[in-house]
Amino acid sequence: MEGAATDILVLPFFGQGHLFPCSELCKRLSSHNRKSILIIPSHLSSSIPSDLHRHPSVHVFQIPPLPLDTVSDSLGPGIESFLSTTYQNVRPAFVVIDVLMSWTKPIFKKFNIPIVSFFTSGACATIMEYAASKAEADGTGPVPARTLPGLPDSIAMSDMDVKRRDRRRKDRAGGRPRGLNLGPNMGPPRSGPLGRWMDQTEDSVALITNTCDDLEAPFLEYLSGQAGKPVFGVGPLLSDSFWRSIGSVVRDGDSRPGRETNYTEAEVIQWLDSKPRGSVIYVSFGSEVGPSVVEYNELAEALAETEKSFIWVIQPGAGKPGPPANMFGGKAASAPDSEEEEGGYEPRGLEETVGDRGLLIKGWAPQLSILSHPSTGGFLSHCGWNSTVEAICCGVPILGWPIRGDQFYGANLVAKYLNVGSKVEISDEESIMVKKIDVIRGIKAVMDDGEVRERAMALRGIFEGGYPSTSAAALEALVQLVTKN
Repeated sequence: MEGAATDILVLPFFGQGHLFPCSELCKRLSSHNRKSILIIPSHLSSSIPSDLHRHPSVHVFQIPPLPLDTVSDSLGPGIESFLSTTYQNVRPAFVVIDVLMSWTKPIFKKFNIPIVSFFTSGACATIMEYAASKAEADGTGPVPARTLPGLPDSIAMSDMDVKRRDRRRKDRAGGRPRGLNLGPNMGPPRSGPLGRWMDQTEDSVALITNTCDDLEAPFLEYLSGQAGKPVFGVGPLLSDSFWRSIGSVVRDGDSRPGRETNYTEAEVIQWLDSKPRGSVIYVSFGSEVGPSVVEYNELAEALAETEKSFIWVIQPGAGKPGPPANMFGGKAASAPDSEEEEGGYEPRGLEETVGDRGLLIKGWAPQLSILSHPSTGGFLSHCGWNSTVEAICCGVPILGWPIRGDQFYGANLVAKYLNVGSKVEISDEESIMVKKIDVIRGIKAVMDDGEVRERAMALRGIFEGGYPSTSAAALEALVQLVTKN
């Protein structure tokens, strides 16, 4: 293989929280006179933002998965075949690999392709998750890992956070789709030896994260010191339509793939138009995680009793353990515990109780349209990183209800470091379950606190000029660093 092509390859993990930022990264990289190629399994093609397929400098390469037991056995040969047939005489400039796909690194090293590791989460969660997993692997336990010298104590997990995280890990055990072994280095971030994602970046030339200096400068600096190599904040990696529309209502359907839903984007916006400014609480746990069925019932009762208008997004399979089956192209993650769980949680009777005060969306929701609408005054969120930065960029206060490990750090970052929201605080320490009263108190905390709203709007101000100039400069520096070697 002689010389190097200008192509930049991007390999995401399977969840939407990984596919979306990787898709936007492709577009950003292509602006540097490069061609970006997003490599995905073919069953994820419908999850790719629609405008990506129309981009002149971005190509989506789909690998047909083989009917084998492990992801590595299924996708590895397809990746290697693509590289050997496409780059016979030259190699790509470099490849950006989602850290959850680090098992593919030997394939790219075989073709002498420089590797950049991509953390799709924020820098705070990345470094804290690594510290926690390292402490557990070293036998020192989770306590020392919850505070790190040189970083604010406010972002550390509380004892209750640790209990909830550990309970959730037990609940998720065995919740992966049947017939599909993810392999030893696959899956969502978790504590323990297998979650030490930083260890898998040792042979990368650089690291990038989906954040920016304006939000997480001290955490980016700390991450660079721990990694011993350049770290670039290149986010928030939001859609072009968002940056063009910042300050007004975003038309989310322009950049997100079409999915099944019971309300169109236009209908959702029309409903929001009928509500007073800042009066609506938006409730969504993303597409991959969520509370238990019992906690969903508590949430439904809280929304029924609060006087606030709300939009609640309920995904298919809500309440079940494990990630959604179609995330891996498999079947149901696990057998349902009851007939109600067969199709996911249903808040029976809630629509009749609340009337026009509530809007229940089943399936896909135009999240950016909702968050950017002036009637939206708060966001009850799992604090997945994409949702977190979308709310921050829209100036919407966040009520954090984290589900798994990295989200606890995101919730603390929002509530205790950036001070643009609050957390759902659990009153029943024995059950470690979120109760109705906890949700009601949390909604009041973010919806009725004018100072929190002012701080959220002030933080939004740093993005009024569009995609951060520091992130654009970081991408330029990354390309120059890797291609000159």
